[in-house]
Amino acid sequence: MDPGFHGETLQDLIRSLVAYEQRPAVVAFDRKGSRTWSFRDLLDAATRLAAGLAAEGVARGDHAILCAPASPEWIVACFALIEAGAVPVPVDTQAGEEELRHILRDSDACRIFTVTSLAERLTKAVTRPACGLILLDADEGEERSIRRYPIAAGGRFPAVDRDDPAVLFYTSGTTGLPKGVPLTHGNITSNLRALLNEHLLSADDRLLLPLPLHHVYPFAVGLLTPLASGVPVVLPHSLVGPQILRSLTEGQVTVVVAVPRFYTALVTAIETRMQRSGRLVNGLFRLARALSTALRRRFGWRVGRRLFAPLHRRFAPRLRMVASGGAALDPDVAWKLEGLGWQVASGYGLTETSPILTFNLPGARQFASAGVPLPNIDLRIAKSDPASPHGEVQAKGPSVFAGYRHLPDQTRDAFTEDGYFKTGDLGSLKDGALYLSGRVSSMIVLPGGENINPESVEAVLEHSESIREAGVLEEHHRLVALVVPEASATRGGEWELEPLIRREVQRLSATLPSHRRLGDYAITLEPLPRTRLGKIRRHKLRELYTQVKRQGGVVRQKGPMPVEQMAPEDRQVLEQPEGQRVWDWLPRRFPDARLTPDTHLHLDLGVDSLEWLSLTLELREQTGLDLSDEAIGRIETVRDLLREAVEAREAAGAGEDLLDRLRRPLELLDERQRRWLAPPGAMQRTFGAALLSLARLVMTRAFGLTMQGVQHVPRTGPCVLVPNHTSVLDPLALIAALPRPVLDHTYWSGWTGIMFRNAVMRFVSRATRVVPIEQGRSALTSLAFGAAILDGGHPLVWFAEGGRSPDGRLKPFQPGVGLLLQARPMPAVPVWIEGGYEALPPGSRRPRFRPLRLRFGPPVAPPALERQGTGRRPHDRITDALHAHVAALASRSGSIDAPD
Repeated sequence: MDPGFHGETLQDLIRSLVAYEQRPAVVAFDRKGSRTWSFRDLLDAATRLAAGLAAEGVARGDHAILCAPASPEWIVACFALIEAGAVPVPVDTQAGEEELRHILRDSDACRIFTVTSLAERLTKAVTRPACGLILLDADEGEERSIRRYPIAAGGRFPAVDRDDPAVLFYTSGTTGLPKGVPLTHGNITSNLRALLNEHLLSADDRLLLPLPLHHVYPFAVGLLTPLASGVPVVLPHSLVGPQILRSLTEGQVTVVVAVPRFYTALVTAIETRMQRSGRLVNGLFRLARALSTALRRRFGWRVGRRLFAPLHRRFAPRLRMVASGGAALDPDVAWKLEGLGWQVASGYGLTETSPILTFNLPGARQFASAGVPLPNIDLRIAKSDPASPHGEVQAKGPSVFAGYRHLPDQTRDAFTEDGYFKTGDLGSLKDGALYLSGRVSSMIVLPGGENINPESVEAVLEHSESIREAGVLEEHHRLVALVVPEASATRGGEWELEPLIRREVQRLSATLPSHRRLGDYAITLEPLPRTRLGKIRRHKLRELYTQVKRQGGVVRQKGPMPVEQMAPEDRQVLEQPEGQRVWDWLPRRFPDARLTPDTHLHLDLGVDSLEWLSLTLELREQTGLDLSDEAIGRIETVRDLLREAVEAREAAGAGEDLLDRLRRPLELLDERQRRWLAPPGAMQRTFGAALLSLARLVMTRAFGLTMQGVQHVPRTGPCVLVPNHTSVLDPLALIAALPRPVLDHTYWSGWTGIMFRNAVMRFVSRATRVVPIEQGRSALTSLAFGAAILDGGHPLVWFAEGGRSPDGRLKPFQPGVGLLLQARPMPAVPVWIEGGYEALPPGSRRPRFRPLRLRFGPPVAPPALERQGTGRRPHDRITDALHAHVAALASRSGSIDAPD
């Protein structure tokens, strides 16, 4: 395909896009659908905005901040500024307060384009009073909206030349505050033409860009290159898995431009799916991929697309090529992608080089190298040691910038006397290809003169299944490392974690030359500090290492992890308002816990069994989030919860709406669940009656069961019996205590982990009228069972604590019982079971035959409970009062009743 662009400036590029007219230019997905902007739509909106900005005094060379997620409006604002002769300054939406103030001050921006959610933060950082703020997501009537400019605006704009600044980027900064990198029109267009001349894209392509636009790599390669080729750019709604999958399929994507972390996550997700499919399926998958990869490496044969056709159809039917940049792509990941049937392209460059210096074209199969230089790039290796094949990579060419903004000393240090830019990367050239071996600034020189590339040592350590990340540094003339364990390695506690990591470090260090082995290490549960592109901020490692060693062990902190310390993909989830609301709620719900994306809800926060009842209700009421049963089943970590929150639709209100749904409980249950409400069959009834009779015999004879107040239990009609819960003997004690006419119609709430774990237990549950309360189910599903049972006129036993007490003391009640009684105002009978904890406490398998005693309190109507209790909402007051009634029975004594 003809590249379609031969100009010298980005103004030339924008005006050349008119040739594509009504072809789609941008497809932006949102929660419910997508918006498609044609090239004509894009150009018309940019021209109107440019005219409006010019009329407001924005002049050639002025700077304007663009701080917003990728969107068609972001592109319109960028193009409008370029048309008006101004200089866009793309800024990271997750930049810290200090970085924002520095960029605003250093760029001397006259306008800020942003979105409503970021407006307040940016306004606080403004240092120039005349700096106007324009909202990309505001409605047309809003005073600061980008849409306020007139429909028919025209005018002549100042012409720019190739040496004028086009875009001002700020480096992500691994060593302090970001530096301004002004790229001229000639810098960017020379790199753009070189890429277009490789004919990587065709007229039928559609390119997915799951990256923010404040880096030059996604801006130039992911945005300008496809648009200059007439290829539409697809922007996903968010970076959570289902939305990426939706964009790939519905967007009919053929090419993806992303960073290595994206592809590593993609490969991991596919492998995890295969592992969950069973040992046989996983084994066949790995064998097929190994065969496909071997044929690709040895003979160049591409069989993966046919071999994994079902995977391609499900995942991305039209995807043919994945392009990686921004950091080095792991060759192992690249070969896995090739083995699965996708073409892999990769590039190397820096912000200062606009950005691409070298490129691995699809089909090159040289993933160990960074590729060959683009035709207009001159590379050389400056060796400090003649005996070493490696040296600093230096570059010259039209895409190399001229110098940093306001930093003459750093500009002088960045160039050689003959005009080559010092990239700061170490590498070598072989057969025309560049091979990288680390950063000059991160190289460690030991007292013996050995040069150590820390990344090579880190790569070895990170091959361990127990080590997620490693950051290597020099301390007291020896190599040391900060080690971040995998979440699975932390489950046994600190006593098991430290020996495990020690064994792994010793084992892996033994595979390295002696001068590259670690002399010491420290374990931290916090992710290593990284830039948005995933590069370690090495200047921060020493401080963290010293902190960990000073604390004498594994760093275990409380409270939420600072957002700026999170991995880039986790921070992007928090850019979505749903994810941010849940993250803000978690510290209120778990005030004493350490909260990170890797925090496990069950193992670290104790969310198990019926705790989900409370959790989902609180989520709905506090954040407006209504999780489906399927979503809850996928949640293991805080990261999973945040991503599901972004995916889930906001609940259509809370409070009364929730009660309305509970008043129609059968609508909340599927056909399989409704079967648990049907009366048991004749054989099941006979078997159940025998079991109940046996339970009554054992509890009265072996445990000497006695009871008080059994006359308080209504003999007919629905009611809710609410006992305390300390032992698996509690239900058996109730069975023995309840009058037979009541017992024959009583239903029980039972956790699926015990009562439904196999076919035998399911038969027992069916025979004894136990309904499933599932850990992987939402609160509404569990409460719907209770409401439907009460609608049928049956008594219901509901263990309101959400699980057995670990110490025998009464735990707080979960709010579900209050909500159930608010929706169904039936009498509630408080019950106290005494002796169960002493007879068979949680964790014990052998009972001790201690006496058991039951006390039944008088039934209480929900309106009376609501008047007696405390709390903000009606069901909170019902729950509180009911808890008090059960607690009062603990010290009450009276006459002893014999079982019926």
